[in-house]
Amino acid sequence: MGIWLELGIFALVFLLALWQMRDVRQAQAQTRQQRAREKAEQAAAAALAAAGQAPSEAPEEKGATL
Repeated sequence: MGIWLELGIFALVFLLALWQMRDVRQAQAQTRQQRAREKAEQAAAAALAAAGQAPSEAPEEKGATL
């Protein structure tokens, strides 16, 4: 009977480990998306600076239309 108790505990620990790995993968995906978003924002700011506009002078931020 003791083997079933040990097997049950092992199964619970294994399921917990699988759940944690799932959470880690989701957190890593969110981090990758955030970094990509920040990189895109920096590239856009650099493009505006190269075009001679400050990011605060961008038409879309002022609400002006082209």
